[in-house]
Amino acid sequence: MEGAIGAMIEFKLLEGVLVLRPNGPLTADDFHRIAQTVDPYLLDNGRLVGVLIDAPAFPGWESFGAFIEHMKFVRDHHENIERIAVATDSEILKLAPRFAEHFAHPVFKVFRSGDIDAALAWLETGT
Repeated sequence: MEGAIGAMIEFKLLEGVLVLRPNGPLTADDFHRIAQTVDPYLLDNGRLVGVLIDAPAFPGWESFGAFIEHMKFVRDHHENIERIAVATDSEILKLAPRFAEHFAHPVFKVFRSGDIDAALAWLETGT
């Protein structure tokens, strides 16, 4: 399943791995659209093996409301995600997992931007 092209986050759900590619500042609608795809999958399968965030740069949020929707999405889904890989060159995104691991369930790992194959392999195997 794929998210709308032209949205601020393009996404695909591939055999238990959600791939997210931000194109610009994140919107509240982005998180609603992702939930519409992920929630039925979780009902049927119980969990996501992983999430890959492919973001060479930190896109930020369109508004404070978008930030709140992002936090709600994390709150509602983090316990159903095993691992999160972040492929980035952004210093902010490299630090975010250190903060998130204190309150979120998944195991986080940061990869260099463009190192998608290694990130996906880690998500699928955990090694």
